[in-house]
Amino acid sequence: MSIDKLEEERDLVLDEIEQLEDKCDTLPICEEDDGCKRCETYKKIEDLSAKVEEIEDKIEQLQPELPED
Repeated sequence: MSIDKLEEERDLVLDEIEQLEDKCDTLPICEEDDGCKRCETYKKIEDLSAKVEEIEDKIEQLQPELPED
């Protein structure tokens, strides 16, 4: 997979995370002290964040090492 495709996929996942975070702010469960632990939306955000990290790792592996000055 090319770096461009990976960056595009990462951006789509980041957009999805942003939408979920906006939704999360409006949920009644989020107002409770332990709401995040029980919130399905928050779990999706965590899963997507892990996916972003994996994609960024792949991008890093595909990028050539830049020589240091």
